[in-house]
Amino acid sequence: MDVTKKRIGIIGGGQLGKMMILEAKRLGFRIVTLDPEPNCPSRSMSDELIVADLDDEAAYRELASKTDVITYEWELISVAALKKLEEEGHVIYPSVRSLEIIQDKYTQKLALKNAGIPVPEFRRVQSIGDIDVGMLKTTKGGYDGKGTALIRSKSEIETAYNSLGGGKKELMIEQFIDFDKEISIIACRATDGANVIYPIAENYHQNSILDTTIVPARINAETAKKALAITEKVMEIFEGVGTFCVEMFVTKDGGIYVNEIAPRPHNSGHYTIEGCFANQFENHIRAIAELPFGNVSLKQPTVMVNLLGESSGVPALTGLEQAYRENSNIRVHLYGKEESKKGRKMGHFTVIDETVEGAIAGAENAKKIIKVT
Repeated sequence: MDVTKKRIGIIGGGQLGKMMILEAKRLGFRIVTLDPEPNCPSRSMSDELIVADLDDEAAYRELASKTDVITYEWELISVAALKKLEEEGHVIYPSVRSLEIIQDKYTQKLALKNAGIPVPEFRRVQSIGDIDVGMLKTTKGGYDGKGTALIRSKSEIETAYNSLGGGKKELMIEQFIDFDKEISIIACRATDGANVIYPIAENYHQNSILDTTIVPARINAETAKKALAITEKVMEIFEGVGTFCVEMFVTKDGGIYVNEIAPRPHNSGHYTIEGCFANQFENHIRAIAELPFGNVSLKQPTVMVNLLGESSGVPALTGLEQAYRENSNIRVHLYGKEESKKGRKMGHFTVIDETVEGAIAGAENAKKIIKVT
């Protein structure tokens, strides 16, 4: 069978799914998307959109009946429904096993620790008495700072505990790492176990939401070597197929701790679209279609900046013409979301330059100009 004739099912129709489709369509794949929103970002690019909740087993079964391989852009989906499909012989990448472990932050950390990967100290919370200073987290469902509460002193324990459900949700308490930098590495694994690993990204967050990614990361060679070795080992642990992201903390003394794993393309990997020869979405599609990987080398230093909504309502982009006029190395991506909300990811832009300093300066200038209101 011509692999490009495969039909791909994508669970989730947000911006990550949309960018997967952009790469899949260049090779002529037929795409069926499942998403609860009829006007999701992927709607105009999908050959078919199944409108259903992300835990709707009947919808999963319909998706499977219309495709040859299923992938996902979002890990907070139904493992139970996917297990049934996998048992019936449907192909799902990354694997349901890797998704199930990663989906629960406690089991994810446990798997990493048991494999010798450096992680912050952690433990499961059975009652409020188990909580001390550190980072309190829900074990499932949190993202972009949701489902977390930093506890700086014992006087904050009760407030943090109640803010995360007061015992109604499974919780874990984790050592707070006083990091010097946050970094992430995008890696992609093939069905035969071969990996490609992208350049290390340096990340900056505002209000727990990724704001800026700088590549290459400004870390020393020894730290970079350790981070890459950790990423290789993480990919062996989960044995998934497709694109993964490994988020890490780097301390001032050069220590590295893994924060979280994402079994999908990642926001911090958007720089690869302009910055690398084959981006994270293209190699994800290549992996699940059993095609050889593309070149992951960095073309030039690249900075990615998220465009977050500044208010609620119909989104409006301002400053685009001026930004393009001032710097021809800017590329803007809008996700096509119909409603803007304060802090919601509405798009991103990248700036490439001959030097990291030049790319940073260009991005800082563009941040003052380009706005989504």
